[in-house]
Amino acid sequence: MRVLLLILLLYAADIALFITAISRLTKEETPLNFFLLATSIVIFIFAWIPLCGLHILKPQEAVVLTLFGKYLGTLKDDGFYWVNPFCSAVNPAAKTKLNQSGDVRDSSHMQNILTLSTEGANVSIDSLSKKLSLKIMTLNNSRQKINDCLGNPVEIGIAVTWRIVDTAKAVFNVDNYKEFLSLQCDSALRNVVRTYPYDVAPNVDTTGDGLADEGSLRGSSEVVAKKIRSEIQKRVDEAGIEIVEARITYLAYAPEIAAVMLQRQQASAIIDARKMIVDGAVGMVEMALERLNENDVVKLDEERKAAMVSNLLVVLCGNRDAQPIVNSGSLY
Repeated sequence: MRVLLLILLLYAADIALFITAISRLTKEETPLNFFLLATSIVIFIFAWIPLCGLHILKPQEAVVLTLFGKYLGTLKDDGFYWVNPFCSAVNPAAKTKLNQSGDVRDSSHMQNILTLSTEGANVSIDSLSKKLSLKIMTLNNSRQKINDCLGNPVEIGIAVTWRIVDTAKAVFNVDNYKEFLSLQCDSALRNVVRTYPYDVAPNVDTTGDGLADEGSLRGSSEVVAKKIRSEIQKRVDEAGIEIVEARITYLAYAPEIAAVMLQRQQASAIIDARKMIVDGAVGMVEMALERLNENDVVKLDEERKAAMVSNLLVVLCGNRDAQPIVNSGSLY
């Protein structure tokens, strides 16, 4: 603020000097008066240059500064600053717009923006944006088709929350830290998913201890998410990025095998249901025979017991309601 006030005072003094030089030239054309006039004009032309060194930083924003190619430092605290006007702010990812929270801007603040379509990313050109955001941002990577450990194609999508912790590494260690993060997320996700089956499968080791376990993408989502986070963190340490959390947002079989896998799940469910029905029916038959014997209601020989068991199992295990036939005659 002091620098801004000094510049304004300099302009005010320069205007006064200009008026004085003009008034003196109208009375007497001396070299001193011409010098004063030339000085006021030069000051008026070049006094705006220090204004280029003024920077306003909001909370959780940073500016990486270089002077003629040399790294000077980073402004991180919010406030009003003045730096060398010949310093330039560096942000190689300023033109990159990914599908993430930090790149969504209000239309009223978008100036001089030209949107281009490229493979894998949407690029926005904004000559005014050289600041780095230190906020926690969410990256929603596009869905990927990956083969699980059994070779079944699976579609999976993740949401990664991240933030910049070292601005110098983010700007200078990688060419574009946003694209670098997106690519590393895709690579880490592929490496982790291919070690897990979609659903629980026998004789599959997902932990690397040599023993089969019940890990799966569908049933162990928390464990898989933690492995994805740690895998991404290893890859982006050099870029000065911290991965706060990684979550699976979408998980399904690929369309080409989804119908077949649905039939397989339905068949497995039907078999499990049948097993439960049969177990229950056998228990009910045993209970009926025991109650008949205990109360001495009727005495049946082995042949009649077998017929009774058969009839009860047919009634209890059938898909449709039984139509009873009443025997009005003797049992024998």
